[in-house]
Amino acid sequence: MKNYDTVKMKLQQKVLRQEPIIGAGAGTGLSARCEEAGGVDLIVIYNSGRFRMAGRGSLAGLMPYGNANQIVREMGNEVLPVVKETPVLAGVCGTDPFCNIPLFLDELKVQGFAGVQNFPTVGLIDGNFRKNLEETGMGLWPGGGDDPPGAR
Repeated sequence: MKNYDTVKMKLQQKVLRQEPIIGAGAGTGLSARCEEAGGVDLIVIYNSGRFRMAGRGSLAGLMPYGNANQIVREMGNEVLPVVKETPVLAGVCGTDPFCNIPLFLDELKVQGFAGVQNFPTVGLIDGNFRKNLEETGMGLWPGGGDDPPGAR
């Protein structure tokens, strides 16, 4: 696990130098190793990566084809051991009603993830379906706010 303060400082320095921060999604350990060798600043593991590696489109990650958080945890077991220095973020489905998000975030930290990103996200959904999700408490994060409960 990369130290939060160190990662934050490194990224803030890039912003101050007006350099772009480059993040890349990894579906396998090999792609993560190549991304790290190429100098990306962040590697992100999304459940959609599992579907892309199976020849499906990224939108499969928004469908009910599997437990998004469990898929990311499994992919972490494949990717985290081969990444040496680059921070790896987990795509967390914070609206999963069966996931204790604060506990899950602690588990991801222990596993070696440096942070999280909201994915799959209802932010990609609009119209009546989005409105209905939010009316039933399934917006970006249960209870509202921009960050998952327990995140800093």
